[in-house]
Amino acid sequence: MTGGEVDIATDIDIDFDTAPDQYRHWTLQIDGAVATLRLAVAEDGGLLPGYALKLNSYDLGVDIELYDAVQRLRFEHPEVRAVVMTGGLERMFCAGANIRMLAQSSHAWKVNFCKFTNETRCGIEDATAHSGQTWIAAVNGPAAGGGYELALACEHIVLVDDGSTTVSLPEVALLGVLPGTGGLTRLTDKRHVRRDRADVFATKTEGFRGATALEWGLVDAVAPPARFSAEVARVADDAARRSRRARVGMGVGVGVASAVGPEKGVMLTPLARVVDEDSLTYPYLAVEIDRSARRADFTLLGPSDAPPADVHAQGPDYWPLALTRALDDAILRLRTNEPEIGTWVVRTRGSIDAVAAYDAQLTTLADDWFVNEVRHYYKRTLKRLDMTSRSLVAVIDPGSCFVGLLLETALAADRQYMLDGVYEDVDPDAAPAALVVTASNLAAWPMANGLSRLATRFSGHEGGLEAAAHVGERLNADAAVEFGLVTYALDDLDFEDELRLALQERAALSPDALTGMEANLRFPGPETMETKIFGRLTAWQNWVFVRPNASGADGALSRYGSGVVAEFDHRRV
Repeated sequence: MTGGEVDIATDIDIDFDTAPDQYRHWTLQIDGAVATLRLAVAEDGGLLPGYALKLNSYDLGVDIELYDAVQRLRFEHPEVRAVVMTGGLERMFCAGANIRMLAQSSHAWKVNFCKFTNETRCGIEDATAHSGQTWIAAVNGPAAGGGYELALACEHIVLVDDGSTTVSLPEVALLGVLPGTGGLTRLTDKRHVRRDRADVFATKTEGFRGATALEWGLVDAVAPPARFSAEVARVADDAARRSRRARVGMGVGVGVASAVGPEKGVMLTPLARVVDEDSLTYPYLAVEIDRSARRADFTLLGPSDAPPADVHAQGPDYWPLALTRALDDAILRLRTNEPEIGTWVVRTRGSIDAVAAYDAQLTTLADDWFVNEVRHYYKRTLKRLDMTSRSLVAVIDPGSCFVGLLLETALAADRQYMLDGVYEDVDPDAAPAALVVTASNLAAWPMANGLSRLATRFSGHEGGLEAAAHVGERLNADAAVEFGLVTYALDDLDFEDELRLALQERAALSPDALTGMEANLRFPGPETMETKIFGRLTAWQNWVFVRPNASGADGALSRYGSGVVAEFDHRRV
């Protein structure tokens, strides 16, 4: 670290819990089918000391509230069909990520901040695509850098044409870094801005206003101040009318009468979580941290009962949702607060039949709005696991229930170790471990590359998806090896020793090299906007952040606002 940097790992533990009545920076208003989310950042409300959040700039604390709002709109407000995001300060949308915060933060903090911000932006796009909640940016004042990237995550951008308000991506020119939440990629891949125009835009500090922003495709509509609110309302009402989200008073799908009356949202009640120095415990997840081995052991627990007839009545206690919320929370907490715990080992415990029954219910009720949200939340959480720069190892042994949705966690791992047989000295009468591929593994949980984890695993191997022909069957170790579902299947004599040696070896390797290796290997197959965003964050933004041109004592981040021009090493690398 350079002088003045904050080392988050030792200075503070980040808590991702919040709720609308605790927000300091956002205000959520529901008006029938349209929700409005206003950003009015409290200047003194930074997550860490040392900077003021001026001009509606944001830090991780602001983004944690936004992530919470996205989740609650999807689960707690089935009536909402359009979401308007706007600035809550007079003639100010958002100035982007707080530069003082970035300048004083460690490299790891910068990268994790950008990663979480990217995931939240992708969640906004996912809500538009899969929840029927179309997000609309009402840009009521300057939108710079990450502020414009907030707007880019929305489906439709309305810009006030007041003669001064601009949209801009000034990071290259002002800060010596890149638009770190996918701005450049969304310009070309989502908004289809010509790359020559994108080049001009990303090097023009002041950005563009009004007619030029509209002509270049940087926004979708402009309106003078007197008509701005009316234009935003028109766009929101039109989006609400076109939404595929189930209407209030309707059951499974639009136009199907509900037998139980109007739909009610499912409240995301506070997580039941016990935090100790070396463990996190939830009803369906236990995480144990071995600091000497730099390892965390995740144990995902299957359901204790059969799937309920009324999934809505269970609400946040519905097993797939409760497990997903716990896994999401644990990933975020360990990723942010435990950077030295570099290896995550995933195990499952429970009934194969019980997990299979829930997996089948998620497929059968996929058109129910609540089940749809659970499915997409689990999909996003698996993607967060994919994107996490930790070594992932799955252990499959007797008592495991790697079935359907839980099998995805094993397929997300970098390696899978399966016990062939049983632990003879522990429980010789136990049922040997088995895997079960279900229909959900073929399509329900796509990765960032748009493919299932099974299809990604066998990318380029014609006929590699042999396991697809055995959906629903219990596959023992021999079958799992034959179908390519595990890395190693070892008997009782070798299993523990081989696993121990593999984990020790992993912990001894360079974490930087492992992060690069894993990021390269996890996403074979086609590129998508999402893989580009995260790949470029990993490769280019990470590199730029550690260069002295940005973060050195004389770099652009360090000297921003001081009146002293940054000094650049002009050699191209």
